[in-house]
Amino acid sequence: MLFALRRRVLAVAIAVLIVQLVPRAMARTRPRLAAFDKDYSSALATADRFLHAWQTQDAESGILLMSDRARQGTQETRVHDFFFAERSGSFEIGRGRKLAVGRYEFPVALFAADAARIREARPKMVSLIVVKVGHDDWAVDQLP
Repeated sequence: MLFALRRRVLAVAIAVLIVQLVPRAMARTRPRLAAFDKDYSSALATADRFLHAWQTQDAESGILLMSDRARQGTQETRVHDFFFAERSGSFEIGRGRKLAVGRYEFPVALFAADAARIREARPKMVSLIVVKVGHDDWAVDQLP
């Protein structure tokens, strides 16, 4: 009986020790959360709206989301080809990175509309640069 009591006390002591030590160990290994970046989320939203315009072949909305520099530096046929040449499919935006203050780059995978039927179809990997053009305004700085 004394042996059983010692075992129970030992089991309770071990359980208490584990409960006390595990939170401390977990606190050291938890990844730190990055601070919220309002500019990043605004740039990402602009990239998403631009790619949605590509997906729906809405060139007018897409052109409005381009910076003045991009509009003036891109030939009209290139803009037309981007929005209408191939049947738009779907897209996937990867984690962007800050290039400079007010400038972000997002890796993008563009999938053709008929890619689901073709086993070997690979997405077209492009890069989308989004820049701040006003107080809270963002624009795509170059066509992918």
